[in-house]
Amino acid sequence: MDNKLSHVDENGKANMVDVSDKEVTKRIAKASGKITVSADVVSAIKDNQVKKGDVFSTARIAGIMGAKKTSELIPLCHNLLLDNVQIEFEIKENDIHCECTVTLEGRTGAEMEALNGVNVALLTVYDMCKAIDKTMVIGV
Repeated sequence: MDNKLSHVDENGKANMVDVSDKEVTKRIAKASGKITVSADVVSAIKDNQVKKGDVFSTARIAGIMGAKKTSELIPLCHNLLLDNVQIEFEIKENDIHCECTVTLEGRTGAEMEALNGVNVALLTVYDMCKAIDKTMVIGV
């Protein structure tokens, strides 16, 4: 197994990985996370009573935008033309689970886009619900 870091050249300097010789293939990346919230937050989301609006619709849009903007936020990430970004939420007791699936035809994967998408979506849930519960915790 080659343990060489792909973002570091032979002199130890950071650089972007050259993917120009790689074949274009269909690529799918998934990432997931959760935010632990109070019962009051769960109720407010389910009853659409959060003052900032529909939490899951807003967080879904934010997550999609986060996936699309990844190369602007993470150094050395390739700017990818994403074919699809899906953000799904599921409430399990006091945890809100989020999964981001990114699909594209390209020369490199979209793991960072999926990770960024799920994290931006969960941060948006936090932002929209912090007036109800400031003890929320984002995790895996």
